[in-house]
Amino acid sequence: MRNQILANVTGLAIGGRALLIEGAPGLGKSSLALALIDRGAVLIGDDAIELVQKDGTLIAAPPPNTAGLLEVRNVGLVELPTTQAPVALILMLDTDAPRFPMDVPTREVAGMSVPVLPFAPGDATQALRAEYALAKHGLPFPSEAQAATRIMR
Repeated sequence: MRNQILANVTGLAIGGRALLIEGAPGLGKSSLALALIDRGAVLIGDDAIELVQKDGTLIAAPPPNTAGLLEVRNVGLVELPTTQAPVALILMLDTDAPRFPMDVPTREVAGMSVPVLPFAPGDATQALRAEYALAKHGLPFPSEAQAATRIMR
C-alpha cells in the first residue's frame, strides 16, 4: 500500500494506540483533541493524518504539510509535539449518536477493518468518554510483544 492521507480526520495517540476523530467542519474534532491532549494524549495530526502500513499494521502518522499544528478555535494554530501509533478506533462525531451503542460497526480503511463508534460531540465530559470508548471498543495492540515494548519506553 502506498501511504494515504485522510482529510477531515484528527488523530491522537492515547496509551500507544491511535484514536481517529472524524466529523463535519466545526463539529469539534480539534476541541476534543485539545481536551484529550490536556489529559495526556499526543497529537498525530489535526484535520489530516497519514496512513502507513508497517508489518501488516495500519499506522497513523503526522501529515507532511501540517505536522505538529493544531487549530485552537479563537486562538489560531499552535505547535505541538507529534507521534505515530497503530490505528485502534475511529470516533465519528454525530449529534444523533445513540446514547448506548448495542454494537460497534467496522469500516475498511486502507484494507484494514477498524471499529467506528458514533460519538456525540460537545459535552463537558467528551474527552473522558473518548478514553473509555478507546478502552472498550478499540482494537488491541497488534501483538503483545509490541505492547510490552511500549510499556517499557
